[in-house]
Amino acid sequence: MLASQQAPCRNSLRGLAPGRQIAENAPWFRMTRPVPASIDETQQLLAACDYVAERSLATSLFLSLVMQRPLFLEGEAGVGKTEIAKVVAQGLGRELIRLQCYEGLDIAQAAYEWNYSRQMIEIRLAEAAGERNKDKLGADIYSERFLVKRPLARALEAQGTNAAPVLLIDELDRSDEPFEAYLLEVLSDWQITIPEIGTLRAAKPPVVIITSNRTREIHDAVKRRCFYHWVDYPDAARELEILRHKAPRAAQSLSREVVAFVQQLRKTELFKLPGVAETIDWANCLVALDRVTLDPETVNNTLGVLLKYRDDLERVAGDEAVRLTAEAKAAA
Repeated sequence: MLASQQAPCRNSLRGLAPGRQIAENAPWFRMTRPVPASIDETQQLLAACDYVAERSLATSLFLSLVMQRPLFLEGEAGVGKTEIAKVVAQGLGRELIRLQCYEGLDIAQAAYEWNYSRQMIEIRLAEAAGERNKDKLGADIYSERFLVKRPLARALEAQGTNAAPVLLIDELDRSDEPFEAYLLEVLSDWQITIPEIGTLRAAKPPVVIITSNRTREIHDAVKRRCFYHWVDYPDAARELEILRHKAPRAAQSLSREVVAFVQQLRKTELFKLPGVAETIDWANCLVALDRVTLDPETVNNTLGVLLKYRDDLERVAGDEAVRLTAEAKAAA
């Protein structure tokens, strides 16, 4: 369920057209690949980048790519929603444009703004040259060369012969509701209306992936324009497969105990359950401590890798950690 942490995809995509290895800092004129032709190929693309996905997720992603519709991913933090966009960009050889949402996000940060300092310089230069035609001057300063394009505008601008980018709108639930309304034009018509110069329209629709941690409900108008998928915590078998890819140095017995412990922990009443990212971190930390099996002392000393709130730590530490460790070792 969780993808690689910025790891490059393997050269061969197991049945997909082979391509060059994608390095983290590679320029974006590298070879691009067509979208997968089937659900199986979509799963192969994800697996080639070490993302262990259930078939329902691969189906939603395949339909999103083929139908050119945004994919809305909702789920708890740490289950791998953001990584899906990174993997798709890497697997298809596309540029990844990320818009990180936050409270107070507005058009100037998300879509575009005017370069006011350059406009003022242009006005003063024109006045010094004797330009008195205000209409001509206004048309000059409100032209595209003075437009500063932010992630949404960059994702929609003409790509020439290049493939359209992957646009990640991350944690939309952190933004304000008025920003959701602004997104509707982008998600429906692949365009942004700029009052001063007209409409900026995408020649090729970008691949759009929207994520939400569900800290608040997203308006139905946004969801109607997207395909929806709930990204849940993985079951034990899939989480063990994730550790095989993401914590390969961990002994198989340790990985089974780690997964069993985390699976039991998620059944406990906690303020914040550990995500898959925490499972990976914990397994790698245990390897760094040269552990090949769980023991209560190590579990108590490393609970801060899994749990991020004091109340949760106090609830699990001590006797509860001993009990969970014993149950994990028995289950593994």
